[in-house]
Amino acid sequence: MSNSIGVDVGGTKIAAGVVDQKGDIVARTRRDTPSQDVSGIVGAIIDVTRELAAEHEIGVVGVGSAGFVDAGRSRVMFAPNLAWRDLDLRDRVEDATGLPVVVENDANSAAWGEFRFGAASDVEDMVLLTIGTGVGGAVVKDGALYRGANGIAGELGHLRMVPDGQLCGCGLRGCLEAYASGTALVRNAQSAATSAAVTFSGSAERLLEMAAGDPGNITGPMVTAAANDGDELARELIADLGRWLGEAMGSLIAVFDPATFVLGGGVAEAGDMLLEPTNEAMRRSVTGGAHRPHATVRFATLGNDAGIVGAADLARL
Repeated sequence: MSNSIGVDVGGTKIAAGVVDQKGDIVARTRRDTPSQDVSGIVGAIIDVTRELAAEHEIGVVGVGSAGFVDAGRSRVMFAPNLAWRDLDLRDRVEDATGLPVVVENDANSAAWGEFRFGAASDVEDMVLLTIGTGVGGAVVKDGALYRGANGIAGELGHLRMVPDGQLCGCGLRGCLEAYASGTALVRNAQSAATSAAVTFSGSAERLLEMAAGDPGNITGPMVTAAANDGDELARELIADLGRWLGEAMGSLIAVFDPATFVLGGGVAEAGDMLLEPTNEAMRRSVTGGAHRPHATVRFATLGNDAGIVGAADLARL
């Protein structure tokens, strides 16, 4: 069977690669994502596909996109960060390239990449949680993606954790994303550095030094770097994020009973500082935890390539 192309459409870049049967990327290219320009984004997807197809024999193209993808894997029904509404992406790319195209949710693509070739290749049931600006999610059950009745299952970042809690970017309140995302981590760090908040006991001195004295300059990578240097406040902030993740995992175990959770995104840099509070909270949150096997929690291993590899492999199915 010929190789396939995987395209990962992100908010800042569109990354694409030619992927072989073993999940190896044998060629790659990228474009910047045209901001809020529907035609421009579609055009960039077409450009990277044509570029790779000109040099390689390609059987099919998989496109991983943020947002709701229909059950037929052809239309992006809703992708707010890309300004897409009911976009027939498959037909537009097929018409321009002459290649068969499959459209998939980006978190589903990343989960499938980790399931087939990465951190979860030894299990049949797994849940992916990607920690970035928001919290993405996907579920693999009995060796297949769990899509739900309408193809849009797996929006795990929008589990309601706190009724009437923090405002989420989706417009609702109390979602997991509002407590366990990179955005939430930065919000808490900036708040701790701005006021005499009693939520966290550590001093913000180190974070303020890294941010040149301006709390508004504090970023997620700064928090992780400070934590790795032993900063007490930064470690508290990461542990807090881990506790929220663990509580969500407890609920997900009650529904899906996965063998493992895979954590993706830049959080891997936090290592055991994140894993330990996550595992502790997960085990406290599982009904009958003393009488059942525990799911493992692992970091993703494919990094930014997971979406490319997963989209390409899913397109073959």
